Order: sequence, then C-alpha cells, then structure tokens
Amino acid sequence: MTGGSPASSRRSRPSRAVIRRRRLVVGLISVLAVALLAVVGTIAAHALLGGGQDKATATGTTSTPTPKPTPLTPAQALLKTAADPATACAVSFAGDGVENPPMLQTVGVLFTGLPIPERAGSVFAGWYPTPEAAQAQVQTDRVNGSQLTTCTDNQRTLYAAWTTPEQNTATASKIPILMYHQFTTKPEGEDNWLRNNYVYIEDFKAQMDYVASQKFYMPTWDELNAFIDGKLFLPQHSLIITDDDADPTWLQLAVPVVTERKLLTTSFVITGERKDGSPSPYVLQRSHTNDMHRAGDNGKGRMVNLSADEVAADLEASANVLGAKEVIAYPYGHYNATAEEGVSKAGFLLARTIDFGYVKIGTNKLQLPVVRINYGDTVNGLKNNIG
Repeated sequence: MTGGSPASSRRSRPSRAVIRRRRLVVGLISVLAVALLAVVGTIAAHALLGGGQDKATATGTTSTPTPKPTPLTPAQALLKTAADPATACAVSFAGDGVENPPMLQTVGVLFTGLPIPERAGSVFAGWYPTPEAAQAQVQTDRVNGSQLTTCTDNQRTLYAAWTTPEQNTATASKIPILMYHQFTTKPEGEDNWLRNNYVYIEDFKAQMDYVASQKFYMPTWDELNAFIDGKLFLPQHSLIITDDDADPTWLQLAVPVVTERKLLTTSFVITGERKDGSPSPYVLQRSHTNDMHRAGDNGKGRMVNLSADEVAADLEASANVLGAKEVIAYPYGHYNATAEEGVSKAGFLLARTIDFGYVKIGTNKLQLPVVRINYGDTVNGLKNNIG
C-alpha cells in the first residue's frame, strides 16, 4: 500500500497563512540584499574614483578643488605694503622705453621722486595723465612734483612723453629762479639797512597772481638737475620760486599767498635756527646750511672760511633736519672752490648763488644764478624778467 491517508496529507500541507508569511520574509530578504549590494557598489566606486576624498572628509573639508587666486599686479602688491591704505596711491608708469616699477605716493601730498627715465636718442619730456596728452605735450597737462597727488581707487598711471635732443637744444629754455627774502605790510617799506630785502606784500600778491594766471611750469630740483644735463626737456614757460632764511615775515605773510595759489616754492632754511616742518603742502624746505649763515674770520660767510670737510659736516647736519639733499643756498651768496667741494662731499647736487642770470642746459650746478626780487619791484618788473 502506497502513500498516506487523506488525513495525514492534510497535516503535512502548510496553510495559506504560513505560505504568505514565508513569501513576505523572502521578499524582505531580497530587498535587503539589493540594498546591501548598492551600498557595497557605492563604496567600491568611491574607492576607485578618489579615495583621497575620505581623507578630505576626515579633515572636515569639502572635495571641491580650491581655485587658484588671481595673481596681484605690481601696483596691487605695492598697495599691500602701504602704511595707510586710505591715502595710498600706487602710481604706475607707461610709454615707449619706460620700465620703471610702480611707486607709492600719498594722496594730498606733493608727488615725490617721480622717475626721469632715459631712452637712447631721446630726451624725456615729462609725465602726462593719458597717452593722448603725452602725445600732444600741452604744458598745462604735465604732471610733476609741484602738484598734490590725486588718485582713483588708489591707483593711477602716468604716461611718458619724449622729444629729440635737437628739439631740446633748439628750444634753448632759460629757467629763472626767483629769490625773495623778507616781506612787509608797509607800502613805504622798512626803514633799516635791510630795506631792499623787504618786498611789499601787495606787490608779492600781484606777482604770484601773475605767475598763477600764466600757468608757468614749476620744475622740481631733480628735474632742474636733469635739465642741466640735457636729459629732460623743460618748456620756456618754466619758473622756480625761492625764499631765503624762513624769516617770520615769510612764514606769516608770504606762505599763505603761495599756498592759496598752489604755487610750488622752496624755502631755504637755516636749520640751526629752525627745525619745524614745512608750513604748507606747497613749500619745500631745503638747506641754507645749519650753522654757516654768519660771518667768518674775514668778514665773509663762514662757508668760505671753513675746510671742505667742515662744510660737508655742517650740510650733513642740515640734511638730517630737513630729510633732503637736493640743493643748498649759499649764505650771503658767498662761495668758493672749497665751499663747492664741501657741497659735493655732502652729497648735494645743486647750489644756488645770488648772481643774476638764468639756468640753461650746461649751467654749473654749483653756481645756479637767480633773479632777485627787491623792495619796489612790481609785477611789471617781474614780467620783464620772466616773460
């Protein structure tokens, strides 16, 4: 007899509920298996494509590559070094033959130390605000150390102009250096032995009004030095204004006049007597010696009574006060070969006399002539002397 009875067959067959539970369990196992395979696959792909990302995640950084910063321009790098970013101006220089790096200037302060480039077969003709202005070379557009620094977004570019040596020589510019001393509010002048030194302040105002209205180009001393060497073109319409001694009447009466008219002026200071800074943004203070503005053994200024080394030591002391060595004015106008040697030993480039004349190409740098202004000289007299 084969098989079992119908009753035993019913006992061995699972019920429908059991079958459903089994199918549910199998389904869940299948879903878990698929999910597990997906996780394993992702891990494997991650390992193949960039295991370094695990290190980045471990250090708390993202896997996005860091872009390289745009390199700073030379002007931008220079601005990073500025002590006062608010007033810093990085001035760049452009033009044929110009390789000068940018330099820092200070907004609201006179341009200082602008370069004087050289180019074979050419004479530098100054800096201009645009390439077009450099091409046209209109004198009133020219930029130099007689002007306060202006800037846009802490940067600006100046463009070089050039001329030929032949044109420079043919122009034959003659540069007057005006020399003033003291000033007076008395129309009749001062009644003392220095009467001739005291210019009536109203005459001075009229003279400075003329200079301002005629828009003379006002060279700096380093420009005059290069002009004498034939390396820089200066227009005929150029002028330098100086005052000797830094007398109280100069400080009180004349400085406000040149400041209001924005006229570059040099005050030759006896540093043994005055150590204060410049009284105006438009006034350069340069050496009238430290302690040689007094009589020596022979009745002439000490500068022609001392050795070259003694002269140099005095001028070094003066330069330490003023922070500049460009030019000196001989006390009383007294000088000799020994005095000139002392000036050169101290590192000064130029020396101004009281001898009448004009600075030209080739002028002796240690014997710069002047146009002296005395009491009674009017604006008409000035016009005759400077054009």
